[in-house]
Amino acid sequence: MNNPWDNRAEAYRSSVTHATDADLDIVVEMCNPHGGVKALDVATGGGHVARRLRVLGAEVVTTDASPGMKPDIVCRAEELPFADGSFDVVVSRIAPHHFDDIGKAIGEMARVASRTIVIEDTQYTSEEVEAAEKLRDPTHVRSYSEEEWRELLESAAFEIERVEYFRKTHDFEDWLARCDCTGEDAERVRELLAPWSSDDGGTWSDVKVILKARKSQK
Repeated sequence: MNNPWDNRAEAYRSSVTHATDADLDIVVEMCNPHGGVKALDVATGGGHVARRLRVLGAEVVTTDASPGMKPDIVCRAEELPFADGSFDVVVSRIAPHHFDDIGKAIGEMARVASRTIVIEDTQYTSEEVEAAEKLRDPTHVRSYSEEEWRELLESAAFEIERVEYFRKTHDFEDWLARCDCTGEDAERVRELLAPWSSDDGGTWSDVKVILKARKSQK
């Protein structure tokens, strides 16, 4: 079965919105990387988080369901092949909205994390935005609100320590091209996202929510 992410791998490795911006800095800071820290980057995609963590001295293992992303381990977020508490920090950036079973994925991340979980993902905005995301990319499952993220993490016995928001602006052409969304589908996506688009229609913006949670001591 063809994995669409294998074909998108290079586009995500070179994506400016994934490789740069202050949200990446925030995620890296929340992971507190230094020598001796063991980190797991779940659904690593273009590997941007992992590279930054390694530069700062952390020992990093990457996973992704797509072999084309060239992770250390090919696996789904819902099935992490590691022992309980194997990593000091488990991180996933701009990926959980693709997870088929978000509760199971967070449960697995919590199971293998001995200390910290860091999540960045697109904040839920509206059903119109969800429809646009799914039309542009059928692998999109759902975005979640801060309240939903809190419930997911707290249900996995993790306590929220810090929450940040970051607005990202996307070049429409590049964003659509990464998922080969063209023709009538692309026009409909533009229509749905018009309230969040620039006046000239060249860009649109969304908000990322970034959460740091620590394993509960209760």
